[in-house]
Formats: sequence, C-alpha cells, structure tokens
Amino acid sequence: MKYQNANAILPKELVEELRKYVQVGYLYIPAKEEEHKSWGELSGYRKELAKRNARIIAEYRGGAAVRELAERYHLSTYAIKKIIYQK
Repeated sequence: MKYQNANAILPKELVEELRKYVQVGYLYIPAKEEEHKSWGELSGYRKELAKRNARIIAEYRGGAAVRELAERYHLSTYAIKKIIYQK
C-alpha cells in the first residue's frame, strides 16, 4: 500500500471536509468488502508457500528427516512439523 497526497487526488472540498476530522496524519481507507483480497493473494506469495509446503510434505513422505528439511528450507523443526501434520 502506498501513500498518496490527498490534494493530488481528491477534490478541494472533500479535503477540507476531511480536515474537520483528521488534521494531520494518515487515513486508511479500506477496500469494499467484495473487493477485499486475502493475505498474499495479490503478490502470489500464498501460492508460493503452498508449493513450498507441498514439496516439504512430498520430501518427508519420500523419507527426508524433519531436521534435514528444516535445514534445507531454513525453517525450524517446529515449523516443518506444522507443515507436515497440518489438517
């Protein structure tokens, strides 16, 4: 999320009205409920984690040890176990 100058994108009258409520600071305007995206949905990171986790599970089922997977993926053994035993 990037910050934008209200003077550059909003009508002067609206900026003046907003100043009645917020003098100086940042104002967060959330997306409409129907336009809201889940975490990682826009960047694709959620899909990348799902692929990584699938590889971890496959390697574990193929005989790789938890400690070995933790070192390979730079995660704790606790995190590897959470991935392997997720429901």
